[in-house]
Amino acid sequence: MASSTSLQHFAPPARTSPRREPARRRLTVMAAVTPATEAAAAGVAEERLERRVEEREGGYWVLKEKYREGINPQEKVKLAKEPMSLVLEDGIRELAAKSMEEIDASKVHKDDIDVRLKWLGLFHRRKHQYGRFMMRLKLPNGVTTSEQTRYLASVVEGYGKDGCADVTTRQNWQIRGVTLPDVPAIMQGLGRVGLTSLQSGMDNVRNPVGNPLAGIDPHEIVDTRPYTNLLSSFVTANSRGNPAVTNLPRKWNVCVVGSHDLYEHPHINDLAYMPAMKDGRFGFNLLVGGFFSPKRCAEAVPLDAWVPSDDVIPVCKAILEAYRDLGTRGNRQKTRMMWLIDELVSFSSSFLLLPDLYVHMVFHVVDGIEAFRSEVERRMPQQMLERASEEELVQTEWERRDYLGIHPQKQPGLSFVGLHIPVGRVQASDMFELARLADEYGSGELRLTVEQNVIIPNVDNARVEALLDEPLLKERFSPEPSLLMKGLVACTGNQFCGQAIIETKARAMKVTEEVEKRVSLVRAVRMHWTGCPNSCGQVQVADIGFMGCMTRDAEGKVCEGADIYLGGRIGSDSHLGDLHKKAVPCKDLVPVVVDILVEHFGAVRREREEDEEEQQLGGN
Repeated sequence: MASSTSLQHFAPPARTSPRREPARRRLTVMAAVTPATEAAAAGVAEERLERRVEEREGGYWVLKEKYREGINPQEKVKLAKEPMSLVLEDGIRELAAKSMEEIDASKVHKDDIDVRLKWLGLFHRRKHQYGRFMMRLKLPNGVTTSEQTRYLASVVEGYGKDGCADVTTRQNWQIRGVTLPDVPAIMQGLGRVGLTSLQSGMDNVRNPVGNPLAGIDPHEIVDTRPYTNLLSSFVTANSRGNPAVTNLPRKWNVCVVGSHDLYEHPHINDLAYMPAMKDGRFGFNLLVGGFFSPKRCAEAVPLDAWVPSDDVIPVCKAILEAYRDLGTRGNRQKTRMMWLIDELVSFSSSFLLLPDLYVHMVFHVVDGIEAFRSEVERRMPQQMLERASEEELVQTEWERRDYLGIHPQKQPGLSFVGLHIPVGRVQASDMFELARLADEYGSGELRLTVEQNVIIPNVDNARVEALLDEPLLKERFSPEPSLLMKGLVACTGNQFCGQAIIETKARAMKVTEEVEKRVSLVRAVRMHWTGCPNSCGQVQVADIGFMGCMTRDAEGKVCEGADIYLGGRIGSDSHLGDLHKKAVPCKDLVPVVVDILVEHFGAVRREREEDEEEQQLGGN
């Protein structure tokens, strides 16, 4: 097990988000209607369902003038200058040639580096690494090659102590330490190895997630790689940039499920494709609306729609267009797609409040999902959607498998080896070694997972033992981590992220190491850390989640703390965890976590275990 001291590059109060039931509301009411009230209701419908954006030259979509009142600051930045012009019109070269002093002297250029560059996957770390950027890639399904990994390692290596990389919770690479003058050359280098960073941040579709064992899993339902590749190609227009889907009201997540294990976490995505058969045809039932935010967390709900596998892109396009066209752009915490779906509930029932009711009739108020589904249907090429299939292919009784360690592939004579990457942090030297191991023992391919780990596929069974003897696996990235370490996930934390309230990665490692000294476990327990209520560390899906906040210690001094969540589940019975304990000082977390493990997860305190052993020896 790697010690926390070996990790390099580690260095707002939290709001609770109550668990919510799916937005599946259908009412039957008695209401009197006259022609006047019927027309008024139709008028409300027509106004709310009017497209709020319009297309401009170059394929950009811009918010209409009549809808600009009360918009949030990020929308104003988009209106002042189209973010994608930095790549589509090669504005990045001009920007990269300027000094930081020149940039900060101009509001337009300051907004460029702090906001618009996120459309190119570049995040300025103004607060903690002024003048340096994190670069996030597109890596559909988490599949990467040794060549790509070496290239990213060479970029990171060039920044010395300021450079490092992370495996993210969306099967992706992020590299750190990037300076602006280097960006044009780095982006060219990405293109040479088949990578792109376009549209990986801000109000864009994030990395498409799929089964990390796609194509090699003996028990897979479908190989998700073709679908996630298609989705990524559509979103980025084959890495050229797609302005038709860059002006969304907020970020948007998508996954394609290919395993009974639900490694893809469909319940926390804005759109999840769930494999299902219908009339002898293979396709997908659709879930929509899952998301995390400081104001609210919601699980994805059924759209009551099934699409054949050939319609994966058309339905994605239709859903994105409905969200782009109709989503609100005011309070930034209320602009994710589920808020639109919920708003359509209120809108659909608004006519019940109209006056002048004379004749009694029964009306079925269309729920938010039906209203949203109708808008998606209107945007489909054939203007229709089939209803969901009952022949779902995911086996709900399936016990989720552990992919860490050595496992046989569907290909005879080959195995995949899952490596634990402590909280996802890697250095350039680690990346070079991973690339070498992929070439020497596998097929030159690596798979990233949403738990921030790495899988080496296609290892000849005769070479597995030699791979296990490699120093990297013995000293840093174990295939057999401890029961607490194997499920440990942590976001960037305040070492780099300006929104994070607390340090996460080093602390997650240290707390886990200390807890392991005090308890013995009989099963793995998944612990997730996130530095702020944005929940990039996805604490609500963990067995135990820690969300950063500021609090006071026993002496009344302000200190870093964490809200603790319990009960998040993944797999077929997935649901979000609930707040268990608020504002625990980080320095007091170890005994609190020990108590939770003993009371809720069957752990045994080691001192008690030692006492029992002594008693048994004494009795003999």
